[in-house]
Amino acid sequence: MASLNEFMKTNREHLKQNPYPGRGIVIGMTPDARHYVQIYWIMGRSENSRNRIFVAENGFVKTRAFDEKKVVDPSLIIYYPVRFSVKSHIVSNGDQTDTIYQTLQRGGSFETALNTREFEPDAPNYTPRISGLVDLDSKNQAYQLSILKALPEHPEVCIRHYFNYKTAVPGVGHCLHTYRGDGNPLPSFEGEPYPVEISAEINRLADDYWDLLDRENRVSLLVKFIRVTDGETQIKIVNKLSGIS
Repeated sequence: MASLNEFMKTNREHLKQNPYPGRGIVIGMTPDARHYVQIYWIMGRSENSRNRIFVAENGFVKTRAFDEKKVVDPSLIIYYPVRFSVKSHIVSNGDQTDTIYQTLQRGGSFETALNTREFEPDAPNYTPRISGLVDLDSKNQAYQLSILKALPEHPEVCIRHYFNYKTAVPGVGHCLHTYRGDGNPLPSFEGEPYPVEISAEINRLADDYWDLLDRENRVSLLVKFIRVTDGETQIKIVNKLSGIS
């Protein structure tokens, strides 16, 4: 049986060879166990999808059109991928970030919020909604991931998968993305989040995952460090169109 390190190396290679994993989330912990880590990236095939950057905004991150004149339909491409509420740190690939944020503020849960949402209304792809949460106050899990997707050939049926990780493993993250690869229609992600390596330094981690993504289709990437002891955060952003911030 392959070791965890070998498995993570294999997963890394698969991601590197995948021309279009779509939008992706990784949540894990640095090797020194000092920080939780959230990674989020977006990719695009159309001019509308590629015309985006990440912008930091008071501890949140928002997608923004790089050239406002080229915007065709902002409904599924402009949103907050990263928000936080007290000690709860949210990451997602759409406006369900706001649903989770508002539900947590009312005392609800990650699952309660996402039970009100479905996959994206972009037939024939029916893009999955992927989400993650690190709650520093939780005694039940270190972090959570979720995917909301359509039942193949029956898009009237939404399947909601939740993955709860009771303990974070230093140096390990779990990766979830919207598509298995390129196609028409795009094939949705299958299975559970897979383990990937997390390094200790935020700049190196951003560079590493940015380099794994297909050069033609990658658009933006962010890495967020959340200090375990006090929740202090650091965010690194890489934008294809406007560089690094």
